[in-house]
Amino acid sequence: MVRRSRGIPPPSIIDRDMPHQVALPDDICTDRNFSLIRRFLQERGLTCRTRAVIAVWQGGKQEQWRLHCFADREAAAFLDHFGGVVFDPKRDRENGRARGIWRRQGVYQRILELGPLSVPEALRN
Repeated sequence: MVRRSRGIPPPSIIDRDMPHQVALPDDICTDRNFSLIRRFLQERGLTCRTRAVIAVWQGGKQEQWRLHCFADREAAAFLDHFGGVVFDPKRDRENGRARGIWRRQGVYQRILELGPLSVPEALRN
């Protein structure tokens, strides 16, 4: 039986204790962008946990997004600086399930640039 590490809270606890969440496409959070995000958080003394969610559009397209979860409204500074989409765990997941998928409205459009972040060249195709 696989056991959870004591240092990592379960998804339902993260959603309860860190309800202010900002979603960024997963492939934009890699390479030098990961360092930019970490530096931004460290310089401002912000604490966040990251989680993954699968976004599914009406046409069936799926893409993994990374959630940056904050306990306080400090997510506003993160959102203002990097952009992204405000994610509400109770509204945006299937019936609020902690492991549910994110049903997106509209037509899928890949995001290659977002604020100071951009998808690395190797992941663009």
